[in-house]
Amino acid sequence: MKKKTTRFITEFLKMEAAGGILLMLTAALAVISANISDLSSLYEAFLHLYPFSWIPGIKAVGLNLSLHHIINDGLMAVFFFLVGLELKREMLEGELSNRQNIMLPVIGAVGGMLIPALIYTALNIGDATAMRGWAVPTATDIAFALGVLTLLGSGVPNSLKIFLTSLAIFDDLGAVLIIAFFYTSKIFAVPLAVVAGCVVVLAMLNRMQVLAKAPYLLVGAIMWFATLKSGVHATLAGVLLAMFIPLSSAKNPEISPLKSLEHSLHTVVAYCILPVFAFANSGLNLKGVGMDQVLHSVLLGIALGLVVGKQIGVFGLCFLSLKLKIAQLPKGINMGHLYGASLLCGIGFTMSLFIGGLAFQGGGAEKLFDERIGIILGSLISGGAGYAVLRMVAGRAAAAK
Repeated sequence: MKKKTTRFITEFLKMEAAGGILLMLTAALAVISANISDLSSLYEAFLHLYPFSWIPGIKAVGLNLSLHHIINDGLMAVFFFLVGLELKREMLEGELSNRQNIMLPVIGAVGGMLIPALIYTALNIGDATAMRGWAVPTATDIAFALGVLTLLGSGVPNSLKIFLTSLAIFDDLGAVLIIAFFYTSKIFAVPLAVVAGCVVVLAMLNRMQVLAKAPYLLVGAIMWFATLKSGVHATLAGVLLAMFIPLSSAKNPEISPLKSLEHSLHTVVAYCILPVFAFANSGLNLKGVGMDQVLHSVLLGIALGLVVGKQIGVFGLCFLSLKLKIAQLPKGINMGHLYGASLLCGIGFTMSLFIGGLAFQGGGAEKLFDERIGIILGSLISGGAGYAVLRMVAGRAAAAK
């Protein structure tokens, strides 16, 4: 079992790292597209396509969504579904099933969310519009972070990759809770009742140890639509569905719907969904952007939260927990590795863009600033600094041999 789990994690890390490199390329392509006059109009037209408007009755049921909404509300629900599957598997039989292994990434994730939020709040308190973005610098993009790690090759211990992955999973869980509690404005009772009914059906399927994936996915699709209409962000349906997918059953321990779905979705999410999301949300038009925008308190709060807040929060709380013997350092990792990983946690990118979209959509905030500038700057600085530190640590380790 342990060999299978180790192989599964290794395959996952390779997939995420390659996906991170693809993310960088699609993000760069989006910025280029948004800043070349001939391409920018095509880029905007692409995002505002309504691909299903030709279907009879699609408007009546409220599913005539633009391509941008389909990506952010639909495809990202699949991403969060995968996050939920990973979290459940890790907590049942993976690295997170051991309390000693779980403490350090949990503490690091808490610090990595708390300190950036405090830095952002300190710079923007008193401005109601700006304060909507307090959660933007709390996120970590695991695909990007692992993409940076893979550039270092064998100089990075596998245990550091597992630690960073575990921390990012808890970070994603924190993002899910933040979206549910702070970025849900108006609740509609009837769709929410349908969501509750779907949860009951999923619980019954799980209780009956139904291993066929189709019934879960069908109920999940209904739950996604109901969540979309309820006022709660539709992506949360993905996490909720994942919690009811069985890992295995007593009758058929070798059959695992959870692992099967996770394995199938890794390729789709890493090589399709996240790059498409990055392309759709990274199209930052730099024309007319001056220092007044770059130095806006929102952008500074995001950038400083990612670059300074993440390293203080993650490394500081991890260091304190190690000194107090609340947690233990994974084998093969030293404090240099831990600090480098803390810097990489400042790569917010995908999740920061997602939360930023929720925080500032509408309301005229886009006329005052573009939060994506802070996200991209903070992520680039964090990624570069993390790479430099970890390369230095790897060089010292190689010299000492």
